[in-house]
Amino acid sequence: MPTVNVYLTFNGNCEEAFNFYKSIFGGEFDFMGRFGEMPAEAGGDTIPEDQKNRVMHVGLPISKETTFMGSDTGGEWAADFKMGNNFSVSVTADSKSETDRLFTDLSSGGTVTMPLADTFWGDYFGSLTDKFGINWMVSFNDKQGQP
Repeated sequence: MPTVNVYLTFNGNCEEAFNFYKSIFGGEFDFMGRFGEMPAEAGGDTIPEDQKNRVMHVGLPISKETTFMGSDTGGEWAADFKMGNNFSVSVTADSKSETDRLFTDLSSGGTVTMPLADTFWGDYFGSLTDKFGINWMVSFNDKQGQP
């Protein structure tokens, strides 16, 4: 069964927001990576200097089943940023085939914003906006849950 979480997007204040949420919910970040840490082959060499310290991804586990996830936007992604559309439903599937099915079904009549592909961070990942205007991120990681 897939896991569903909320993915929040910010325009430069993701770290501040997540420190705020951490002060309320407690816990520790399971990961915080910055755009400046991206490898060159993934576009890291094209990140403007003033955006390298922005958060590329952060996770804050809230419970056994729920993790707040988020990132800053920037560069080519910033053009569509609007308060109110700055979240996505993030679905982590149990298999690559389930990821393919969910992505295909959700994108029917919608717009693919990033086709499914293996990524430098290890996930099979894609994003889309469905025909109702809802943003989705669909992923699978065959190493998830392994020590």
